[in-house]
Amino acid sequence: MEITKATTMGEMLQYDMGIAYVLMEAGMHCVGCPSSIGESLEEACMVHGLNADEVMANIQEYLNAKKESEQAE
Repeated sequence: MEITKATTMGEMLQYDMGIAYVLMEAGMHCVGCPSSIGESLEEACMVHGLNADEVMANIQEYLNAKKESEQAE
């Protein structure tokens, strides 16, 4: 799955629950809120006053590190 700023919060979390930690670290503490599930990453960032590009970069960094770790095993 390719995650973009248009990907909904629900889709991201369904793909990898570890993304929740990245989002909470960025300041999105409502990750489990039912109303956030249908929001895109970009919309959620806008609501929280966060830079969507920075949050997206953090998510990609997490996913890349996880992939590298799995390949090393």
